[in-house]
Amino acid sequence: MTEDARFEDGVDRPLALMACDAEDLQVISALAQDAVFPASEMRWTPANRRFAILLNRFRWEDAPKAQGRRDFERVQAVLLIEDVMAVRSQGVPKGDADTILSLLALEFRPGEDGTGEVVMTLAGDGVISCSVEALEVILRDVTRPYVAPSRKAPRHPD
Repeated sequence: MTEDARFEDGVDRPLALMACDAEDLQVISALAQDAVFPASEMRWTPANRRFAILLNRFRWEDAPKAQGRRDFERVQAVLLIEDVMAVRSQGVPKGDADTILSLLALEFRPGEDGTGEVVMTLAGDGVISCSVEALEVILRDVTRPYVAPSRKAPRHPD
């Protein structure tokens, strides 16, 4: 008998999550919300059918512990989308190392026979869309947490 992972199971450990359906992707989306990255840290490798971004992810899972007790943290993480057949973007400068992008949400828009689009909504009306043969998205922390430069949690005005 297997048991679902609990939120507490991930305490103080690097995240390593995989989404194979839209519900799983909502979890990754929530944990990657407000991640920032230079435009130059996106890579699509058509031969491997892989799209990757090196993110500076806000540690939402740690925020309740930090609130009022210590500085908030970020961690570098890789967001990896597998089985990518095409990538489109709108409002996203390509390869400009000085442009910093902020990820707001990830969403899966299903197509026929398991295909679909993984849509990444960015602050400032930017969008990156990956056409995929099947949904497989991985979020993996790759560094130790560090103090968020702002020392604050991201906020979204109503």
